[in-house]
Amino acid sequence: MGITEPIAGPIAGLDAIETASRDEIEALQLDRLKWTLAHAYANVPHYHRKFDDHGVHPDDLTDLSDLARFPFTTKEDLRQCYPFDMFAVPQKEILRIHASSGTTGQPTVVGYTKQDIDTWADLCARSMYAAGCRPGDKVHVAYGYGLFTGGLGAHYGAERLGCMVIPMSGGQTERQVALIRDFRPDVIMVTPSYMLALADEMDVQGLARRDCSLRIGLFGAEPWTNEMRQKIEQRTGLDAVDIYGLSEVMGPGVACECVETKDGLHIWEDHFLPEVVDTHNGAPIADGELGELCFTSLTKQALPIIRYRTRDLTRLLPGTARTMRRMEKVTGRSDDMLIIRGVNLFPSQVEELILKDERLAPHYQLEVRREGSLDSLTIKVETAITDAGPAARKAMAHDLEHHIKSLIGVSTKVDIRDEGEVERSIGKAKRVVDLRQL
Repeated sequence: MGITEPIAGPIAGLDAIETASRDEIEALQLDRLKWTLAHAYANVPHYHRKFDDHGVHPDDLTDLSDLARFPFTTKEDLRQCYPFDMFAVPQKEILRIHASSGTTGQPTVVGYTKQDIDTWADLCARSMYAAGCRPGDKVHVAYGYGLFTGGLGAHYGAERLGCMVIPMSGGQTERQVALIRDFRPDVIMVTPSYMLALADEMDVQGLARRDCSLRIGLFGAEPWTNEMRQKIEQRTGLDAVDIYGLSEVMGPGVACECVETKDGLHIWEDHFLPEVVDTHNGAPIADGELGELCFTSLTKQALPIIRYRTRDLTRLLPGTARTMRRMEKVTGRSDDMLIIRGVNLFPSQVEELILKDERLAPHYQLEVRREGSLDSLTIKVETAITDAGPAARKAMAHDLEHHIKSLIGVSTKVDIRDEGEVERSIGKAKRVVDLRQL
């Protein structure tokens, strides 16, 4: 298949490349990487300047390891090229655009040609098949639709696989659960934090686990721990599977777990070349070592992306259920790390400890304040015990404070809240509230 030819049609099983040898995969990657570098250099002035400034040319790449000679791409690069200066094709060939929310700066805008949209649908379908979805399943999509890639990415993938799509989008929690009860979907695609809010509403509406039709949940768009996976599976009875993607690289479907193993996300390496680099100096790190995940696209026409620094922390592992390498479950980002009185802390570390205590509900938020010249951390977390008295609340707070201090090394204040008193999210969970600048 040539680089610019359409990707194959609907998926009825495994694509042959998913179980190809590593030699076959790497040969395909090298061929496609050469095309991507040449395409970006010739058609994106930003990449042309950046390659020249670093003294590299697409012809310098003769081996996959040569990619390390090329410069990184960051979110700031995309913001500087806002809105369309990163596109490598004329605007008349752009079929759709998506964009980040821009809450922390200028939005990052990505574009897709018809082939890019077809590739995306194919890879979402491939991901869903790996997660256990099958043609004919009903898929309840509770990711947000619009400029966010989650809703439409899941929607097109489910249709490509041959599923019935229920395009609910986010919000309207009561109605979400009512439709799950009435339409009886097999699959739900949503953020894991919002799935917990749906589980709470299922309890309110009396939708018992034994009566819930959901068989599989594909959860992504935010870091989540294996402890949260266990909590979701215990409460709903479904198989909770991790799906990964980001708009700058494509959207959901860059990588996905296989339901039979749930041991990390298989990266679709025929379309994306992953690297893990040192968070401080950007040096490549060997497979198996923890660092920051970077991606280079191999087939994107509208917006080729070269060594994009995702800020997600993970490690690369050998394939298991598929030949393609796995990425360990992302439970933190380098830009989510808090430094509290000299100690590094990630929200996922706190989440892991909360979910180990049956007295606590999985709804929490970290609030950081500045007291004099020092930072302080308060953890707001809900109790899972109805009508818990003052003594019980004090014991819960003391135990969590003790575990965080002894296992992470940070002194905190734990604020035990009643059910519903910690802010819920209908999309990506807001785990950290930083009040230091205020």
